[in-house]
Amino acid sequence: MTRAFIFPGQGAQTIGMGKALAEAYPAAKAVFDEVDAALGENLSSLIWEGDIETLTLTENAQPALMATSLAAMRALEAEGIEIGAASFVAGHSLGEYSALTAAGALSVGDAAKLLRTRGKAMQAAVPVGEGAMAALLGLDLAGARAVAEEAAQGEVCAAANDNDPSQVVISGSKAAVERALDIAKAKGAKRALLLPVSAPFHCALMAPAAEVMAEALERVEITAPSVPLVANVIAEAVTDPARIRALLVEQVTGSVRWRESVEYMVAQGVTEFWEIGAGKALSGMVKRIERSAALRNVGAPEDVTAALEAV
Repeated sequence: MTRAFIFPGQGAQTIGMGKALAEAYPAAKAVFDEVDAALGENLSSLIWEGDIETLTLTENAQPALMATSLAAMRALEAEGIEIGAASFVAGHSLGEYSALTAAGALSVGDAAKLLRTRGKAMQAAVPVGEGAMAALLGLDLAGARAVAEEAAQGEVCAAANDNDPSQVVISGSKAAVERALDIAKAKGAKRALLLPVSAPFHCALMAPAAEVMAEALERVEITAPSVPLVANVIAEAVTDPARIRALLVEQVTGSVRWRESVEYMVAQGVTEFWEIGAGKALSGMVKRIERSAALRNVGAPEDVTAALEAV
């Protein structure tokens, strides 16, 4: 089977994630230690024993989810399943940083610092309450774009995440996104609901955050990943460090083309997707994109054991 390793984005966070991995595998514990050291704080204690509201803050959730994904990857590697067992890596939004770190393009410490910066910059780009995001269920990308265009009325409203054939997330000014809910229902959406997020990610309102990330990424070494990255904003594989750096900046305001990314990997022969880290959201999306895909989740020691038995 041709395999891809995929890494989750915001929303997958839970208190306690990665703790069992850290207890079972010294290499997994070392990831959390490295993240704590890079940030100069005990993020791991927030992840394992904190409150979900604090963990869900964008500036905490982003490095926390990366740490959990990398801990799972290190546990696999400790058992002999290397990153090279995959033909591609890909991640949803912040998961792209996890994917690049797993593939050796970024150090764990640099990824943690970049994601802390990214989380703060995205939160600061739009005052709380002025932006919103909504999931449109039962509409494809063209339908969602038509809704966003009609709802905009001179404000920002755009398709932010093309997750799967029946789920597109829109992002923009709060009033425009709220207008889009009724328009979407009138255009045949099964459901249209506001998401519990603190900022309107992946739209033009994030331009100030993109500028911050351009500066932050210039100061960090990025090397060619050992496995090609299927990048969010182009839905194609890249390995060139300069191109990756530019795409990470573009990704802040650009749409996450997840459906097309999965379709690209399937077209390249991928038949098996391993979701590395917290939650199972990406696996659900993959199944709705490609029914024949085999799926595996690796977020706990028993998942690592099951993966070993399967390969």
